[in-house]
Amino acid sequence: MNAPVIPLPTPETTTETATTAAAMTCTVTTLAALSRNPAAWDALVAGADRPTPDYSRRVMEAHRDHGLAPADLPCLAVRRGPHLAALLPYRIGRGPLGWGRVARPFASPYLTVTAPLVVAGPDGAPALAALAAGMRGLGCPWWWPLLPTGDGAGPALLAALARDGWSRAEVSCFDRPVLDRRASHDAFLKGHPHKGRLKDLRRRRRRLEEAGLLAVEVVGPDGDLAGAVAEFLALEKRGWKGRAGTALACRPQTAGFARDVFRAGDGPVTARADLLRLDGRVVAASLALVCGGTAMLLKTAYDEDLRQLAPGVVLEAEIVRALHETRFAERLDSATLASAVLDDLYPERTRIAETMLSPPGGPAPSLLADRARRQHAAKAWLKARLARLRRR
Repeated sequence: MNAPVIPLPTPETTTETATTAAAMTCTVTTLAALSRNPAAWDALVAGADRPTPDYSRRVMEAHRDHGLAPADLPCLAVRRGPHLAALLPYRIGRGPLGWGRVARPFASPYLTVTAPLVVAGPDGAPALAALAAGMRGLGCPWWWPLLPTGDGAGPALLAALARDGWSRAEVSCFDRPVLDRRASHDAFLKGHPHKGRLKDLRRRRRRLEEAGLLAVEVVGPDGDLAGAVAEFLALEKRGWKGRAGTALACRPQTAGFARDVFRAGDGPVTARADLLRLDGRVVAASLALVCGGTAMLLKTAYDEDLRQLAPGVVLEAEIVRALHETRFAERLDSATLASAVLDDLYPERTRIAETMLSPPGGPAPSLLADRARRQHAAKAWLKARLARLRRR
C-alpha cells in the first residue's frame, strides 16, 4: 500500500503524520525543529554509516545562520523513539526544463555530497526502508545530484529504493579523487602509480625552499582556527576568486559561514587547517572538515604570484604526509567536481552521480534524465556565449 502524502511543514509546526517500517517512523520536520534537540542530531552523525559532514548539525546550522538555508527547510527524519536513525534535508521545486514537481536533496556550493545520514549497524536497513517510504509519501520523483554510488550511504539507499519499487536513471557521473591511508608514508610513496608526479613535487618543494624559509603549520580543533580561517580568507580574496567576486570574503554571509563552519571545538565533525608559510607569510592554505574517519578538503587557496612554484600542490603533498604520520583520518577526499591537481596525487576514486529517481507509478526516470541533460547543455551553451560576449 502506498504511503500517505506527507504535507510540507510550516515554520511553526512539524508534521506528525508518519509512515513506518520495522518500528521506524519517518516524519517531515524542519531545520529549526532539529536544532532543538542537538544531542540527537550529533548522536546520529557519530553513529552513522560512513557519514559525511554535509548534513551534520555544524554544517546545516552554519547554512541557516548565514542565510544559506531557511530555518523552515523541510527534512525527512527517521526515528526509533527519541533517537534519530536517518536524516535527509530537501526542497520541492520544478523539474528539468520546467517539468512538474520534483524533490531534491538540499544542496549548496559548500556541500560535497547529498547522501542521507543513516545509522550504522542492524538499524540501518529498517531506517532506509522508512526513509524510502517517507520519500515516496511526498508523491513526486527525486532529482538527486552529488550522490555517491560506489561507497558511503549511496549504494545502500539505492538498494532500499529498489526494494521499495523505485526506478532510476543516471543523468551524469564523475570520479572524484580520494586517498586511502596506507600503513606508512613510505608505503604510499613506494606504491604510488605516478612516480613522475612525486618527482615533480619534490622538485617544486626544493624551489620553494630556495626562495625562503618554508614551514608547514597544522591547526587542529583545539588550535587557533579563527586565525587560520582569517589567513585563508585574505589569501583567497587576493586571487582570481577575489577579482571575480566569488571568494568567501567577498560577501559577509559567506565569510561568516566560513568562520562558523571551520570553528574550533570537538564533536562528531571537527575542523582542520593546513598552512604553508614562506618566510612567515602564508602562501597556501587548506580548510577541511573531519567526519567519520574522512577529511573533506573543502577549501584551498594559494599565492598566485608564486604560481610557477606551485605552493598549493606542495601543501597538498604535505597533507598526505601528515595523514600518514599523525593518522588524523583514514581517507582524504578532494571534495571536488574534478581536480586536475589531485588526479595524479590521489590514486583512488569514488563515483559521484546525478540521478533521477521515480517512485512506483511515477514518470519514467529516463525521460526526466534526458530533460536534465538538455537543461545542462543549454546552460553550458549560454554560459559559454556570455563569456564570449564579455571578451569582446
